[in-house]
Amino acid sequence: MANLTRQDWEARAADLQIEGRAFINGNYVDAVSGKTLPNNRSSTGQAFVDIASCGTEDADLAVSAARDSFESGVWSKKAPAERKAVLLEWARLFAANWEELALLESLDTGKPIACTMDDDGGDVHSAIRTTQWSAEAIDKIYDEVAPSPDETLALVTHVPVGVVAAITPWNYPLATTAWKLAPALGAGNSVVMKPATNTPLTAIRIAGLARQAGLPDGVLNVITGPGALLGEHLGRHMDVDCVTFTGSTPVGKKLMIYSGESNLKRIYNELGGKSANIVFPDADLDKAAARQCAAIFFNSGQTCTAGSRLLVHEDVHDEFVAKVIEQATNWLPGDPMDPATLIGPCIDERQCNTVADYVRIGLEEDGATLALGGKRLEVTPGGHYFEPTIFTDVSNDMRIAQEEIFGPVLVVIRFGTTDEAIAIANDSIYGLAGGVWTNDLATAHKVAAGVRTGNMNVNTYFACDNQITMPFGGFRQTGNGIDKSMHAFDDYTEIKSVFFDFRS
Repeated sequence: MANLTRQDWEARAADLQIEGRAFINGNYVDAVSGKTLPNNRSSTGQAFVDIASCGTEDADLAVSAARDSFESGVWSKKAPAERKAVLLEWARLFAANWEELALLESLDTGKPIACTMDDDGGDVHSAIRTTQWSAEAIDKIYDEVAPSPDETLALVTHVPVGVVAAITPWNYPLATTAWKLAPALGAGNSVVMKPATNTPLTAIRIAGLARQAGLPDGVLNVITGPGALLGEHLGRHMDVDCVTFTGSTPVGKKLMIYSGESNLKRIYNELGGKSANIVFPDADLDKAAARQCAAIFFNSGQTCTAGSRLLVHEDVHDEFVAKVIEQATNWLPGDPMDPATLIGPCIDERQCNTVADYVRIGLEEDGATLALGGKRLEVTPGGHYFEPTIFTDVSNDMRIAQEEIFGPVLVVIRFGTTDEAIAIANDSIYGLAGGVWTNDLATAHKVAAGVRTGNMNVNTYFACDNQITMPFGGFRQTGNGIDKSMHAFDDYTEIKSVFFDFRS
């Protein structure tokens, strides 16, 4: 693959037979209404495939199929080792269709093909690893025997929650889909999957691979179309037992309301972030600068764990900012089909406009200095590109420091003491990720413990994101769900106590 050119990848993309229909009860189907929506490439703004525009009738069919399959026991009562075998075969089919999935993800999201194809942490690799790891865990989850009086037996068991609605985002659609589907299915649930409206293609494709792997009909269903309509319908549906959602905080709050107004279904949210990356004078400044650029510019900043607030000690502020600006020149966006491209476009015109609006807000806020970037770029005609952008002299009460921009925009804030750095980092409604750079063990421990965030990196960044063995979730308005690790299974199971009395 290393010798393929942009033209080679475009030719391979043109040869793809892309499925755009929904997947319900084991079959690809059109929407009941027959309506479709155009799916556009981020790099050109042009439609390249139509997808089914599902409505509430389609959602009801998918939920009914999931409920029937769950109650039948065809999957929920299957032995753990049998569920494990199916999911391992599913992961094998991901690997067998590696290039197709990588191309679909690149076309759908605008991510560089080099990233989606990367065999050390890329999108397809992440989905394979997550599915394999979760499959291997299925028959290693033990129930409990609780202490009880003589001639009694007290059992504590984990049983599947039932019908799970999984709603995934557009920034890492394949990876986050695997994060949710692997443990949800592994625990014995049936699932209705709702991918983001503008990035449904890999979810549609892997549903067919699941059927090929041996997953029974109705256990996994995928509905595509308008997010607000379908999300609310699933959130209020009386036959959905759990919703797992990755996306924006406002939508996550709505799902909590829908639960309270319907059947009190479980809602697990992984929402926004405004994560602080904290640099002390004794850090390896060159390494920290390189990782800081990756932390904010990778995927054009469209990452919930992005290190979007850079907190720099006043003693090295000017030196370190100069290093970051120098490194940022390596992160200019390019054509996603070019193997040399590190970052592609923003997902669509709306998101590109949002980034531009926040740059304008930053320019208008008293004190902030635009040190780099701030403009759209025309890399490919019709594409939604934005250059790496850095604001310095930012105070933490500014909107660009408090609000999630979800684009390649970094804000730099000075600090003087360790306590001040911790206070600034915690002055946020979010609590998803963060980083600290220091060679002093005491400082590293103090900051890592003091920052209220679910994922903390020391002398690195994004490491927690890539470790399937570690739980992924956040505090405060970042949400309450857990993806990855053994803890993910807790979201998709109920705890049941059974007491036996053998005394005469």
